[in-house]
Amino acid sequence: MSNETPPDATAVYAVTAAPEAEGQRVDRFLADSFAALSRSRVKALIEAGHATRDGARLTQPAESVHAGSRYTLVPPAPVPATPQAQPIPFPILYEDADLLVLDKPAGLVVHPAPGNQDGTLVNALLAHCGDRLPGIGGERRPGIVHRLDKDTSGVMVVAKTESALAALSAAFAARDLDRAYLALCWGLPNPATGEIEGAIGRDPRDRKRMAVVARGGKLALTRYRTLAHRNTAVSLLECRLATGRTHQIRVHLASRGHPIVGDPVYLRRVPAAARALPDAVRRALLDFPRQALHAAHLGFTHPRTGQPLSFTTPPPADMQALLDLLDLSET
Repeated sequence: MSNETPPDATAVYAVTAAPEAEGQRVDRFLADSFAALSRSRVKALIEAGHATRDGARLTQPAESVHAGSRYTLVPPAPVPATPQAQPIPFPILYEDADLLVLDKPAGLVVHPAPGNQDGTLVNALLAHCGDRLPGIGGERRPGIVHRLDKDTSGVMVVAKTESALAALSAAFAARDLDRAYLALCWGLPNPATGEIEGAIGRDPRDRKRMAVVARGGKLALTRYRTLAHRNTAVSLLECRLATGRTHQIRVHLASRGHPIVGDPVYLRRVPAAARALPDAVRRALLDFPRQALHAAHLGFTHPRTGQPLSFTTPPPADMQALLDLLDLSET
C-alpha cells in the first residue's frame, strides 16, 4: 500500500490498495491508511460524495476494496465557524424592533447544517438585520425560534432580542399560539376530522428517516381536518400540532397511509384510487418535486407589547397551481 498524506485538510488524500487490502470495507481501509482521519469522518466524506475509486465517485462506505485501485478523499474546504451575512431576499410580513415575521419560500434551508453551510435563512437574516441579530440564541441559529423543513413553505417568526427569543420559545414549547398547516395528501382520511397520535423517533431501518415507533420515541399528536378532496384519490387537509416533532405531519400522515404529495422521504406508494384520476392530473401530482406542505397560519402574542398578532399566507404558486388543477370538492 502506498499513500500520500496531505499537509492540510483541503488537500487530496490518496492511496493505492495493496493485495492484502482486497475485500476490506473501504471506510475501514481508508481510515487505517490516514491517521489524520477517523473512520466516522471517512464514512461521512464517502456518503457526501468526496471519495473516488479510480476516478469514479464512491458512495458506499461498506463497499469492498479492490486491490490495485487508487482511492482518493478530498475533504471540503473549511467553513466559517459562524454564518456569514448573504443578501438573499425573502418575503417579510411584519417587522419591529423585537421580531420579524416572514413567509419562508420552499427550498430555503432555515439554518446552516452539514450539506447546507450557507445560502440559508440565517445568512439572509444576518444581512437584513445587520449587527442586531448576531448572538441572539447562539451563533449558528441566531434568532431562530422554530423551523420549517427546507421544502416546506410558510409563516415563521424570528426573534431580534434575547427577551423576545425567550418569550417566543416558551410560547412554542407550551403550544400557547395558533398554528395551522395545509397538507395535500394521497387518499381520503377516514374519519374526515380526527387525531393521529404516535410517538416519533428515528426509523430503526433507516436512521435518516423518522417514524412512528413503539419505543424510544417522543409523544406526538396531530389534529387534522379534511377541507376538500378529489374522490378518494387526494385530499387537502388542515393540520394543527399539539406537539412539535421532526417531520411530525409528514410522518403521522404517512403512518396512516396518506403520505403528502411529493414527499421525497415518506411517500413510498401511491394509493390505487389515484388510477381513477385523469392522466394529466395524476402526472402533475406524481411529478410535484417537493412535499406539498405549507405553514399557512401563525398567531401569537407579541412578547413585549402583549398585542395579539395573526398572519395567514396562501400556498406558494407551485402548490396553488396543483390545487387549481385538481378542482377539489369541499368536504
